[in-house]
Amino acid sequence: MRRLLLLLTCVFAGYVAGCGGGGSGPTPPPPSGGFSNASLKGQYAFSMSGVDTTGAFIARTGSFVADGNGNITGGLEDVVSLGASSSPALVAFTTGTYQIQSNGRGLVVFQASNGTGLQLNMALSSTSRGYLVQTDLNATSSGSFNLATPADFTATNFTGKYVFDFSGVSFGVSSVAPLSIIGQVAADGNGNITGGLEDSNDGNVAAPSGPVAISPGTYALDSSGNGTAFGRGTMTFGGRAFAFYIVDNTRIKVIEEDLQGGSIGDAAQQASTIPAANSAFTGGWTYLVGGSTTQGPDTRVARFTADGNGNLGAISYDENNAGGYNHISQGTNISAATYAIDTANAGTGRGTFTFTDSGSGTFKYVFYAISSSQAVVQDLSSGIVSDGSMLAQSAGPFTLSASAGNYAFNWSGVQLGSNSAVPFEEDFVGQYALSSATSSNISGVVDYVELGLSGNNLFTNIGLSGTLTITGDGTNNNTFKVLISGSPSTTITFQAYFASPTTMFLVCSDNTRTTAGITVQQTTP
Repeated sequence: MRRLLLLLTCVFAGYVAGCGGGGSGPTPPPPSGGFSNASLKGQYAFSMSGVDTTGAFIARTGSFVADGNGNITGGLEDVVSLGASSSPALVAFTTGTYQIQSNGRGLVVFQASNGTGLQLNMALSSTSRGYLVQTDLNATSSGSFNLATPADFTATNFTGKYVFDFSGVSFGVSSVAPLSIIGQVAADGNGNITGGLEDSNDGNVAAPSGPVAISPGTYALDSSGNGTAFGRGTMTFGGRAFAFYIVDNTRIKVIEEDLQGGSIGDAAQQASTIPAANSAFTGGWTYLVGGSTTQGPDTRVARFTADGNGNLGAISYDENNAGGYNHISQGTNISAATYAIDTANAGTGRGTFTFTDSGSGTFKYVFYAISSSQAVVQDLSSGIVSDGSMLAQSAGPFTLSASAGNYAFNWSGVQLGSNSAVPFEEDFVGQYALSSATSSNISGVVDYVELGLSGNNLFTNIGLSGTLTITGDGTNNNTFKVLISGSPSTTITFQAYFASPTTMFLVCSDNTRTTAGITVQQTTP
């Protein structure tokens, strides 16, 4: 019953051909920048998740080798496709091709010996990382890739404490529901998971679990050659089974492969400088989470300031819940705004924060710090299963002049339906330029997939224009409005939060979609 990845028939002559099409509209700006095929060279680990053509969860993680000249010389991936089968598939790619434009956009096609394949559009943020969208129309999914270090493809290099964030779906007695698991796990470098701590929010369970000790487990790299060639291994802990691919000794990409459900995410080595007390958790922070509520898909972005004494201030919050937009700014409407570093589980980096808005209710979160400036976060508010990333916010003010440059982006969410579409996941990847220190205008190119459309599903090489309007000192919500050309044309209004002058979290505030993502300034070779 597994849905096979069909043999790719798209031929990328000059990349911009693609399957499907974007219709008419203004011609996108000619690509400019310092990227080329040589920018994608070496071994890369990747992970992606989304839905297949039936709307069922699909996830993949793997590794591929690019030669710097437009050729894929090998690759391996694990695929979990719950719409086809609960059994994972291991797929080896023997050949492939890619082409990278000067602006960092690219197309990569993988081919397996059995005739199956995979087509991805990408946007490089640097030569060592970037974003991906699946464009072969067998599914719609998005994710990221990182340059790997093959010298670290050993069990001994997987050692220390790692913070993880896995999201996906769980299998209940009679239903499939959203799932989020975050926590910290310890590996000893000798094949043993020695313990850890996790928080689980499972839509098939009445309430989030709270902190639960992780039972010991094991891990091992594949002995078949896939371990040394691709950094693949397997591990078990907390009653779950996973496959993983090593990026380097500080990060692995993980996919769940058991009968409890399917989830995917990263595990990053925890720094020694995590906050151990309330006094060590200070300054501005911003976070982005995505998941679902009882009303439908949900995305939330916010910022706050921690005072070192357990209190939160300067809260600004934006949410899109199934097309319903809500903004909260701190005033007399906010009460019980507090945080606490978990000293009962000292050394885990675990903390919680909460605040109550008189009009919208109480918001609760748990987080695990990766370092003093980065964490994973899970939403514990009533009726939601959601998780994401939290970053320390650099000091403002944020300005156009400090943010001018070229950007790669990845947005994902749900198009909520119209007379020409049904609600379905949509995934965007692309590049734009905020080229002037005095103008708010942006100009770029986007590739995206909307499998729910009644006509075209794939749109490639589509012109993108818009404006970034910074409000006040920029530390709270700003407006990022984009026009995607073509037929049909699409306007999306995002609420944008700066983590730094070069990184923004975005949540759509329109009622036609629940879409969110990130933009990151490119580092040109």
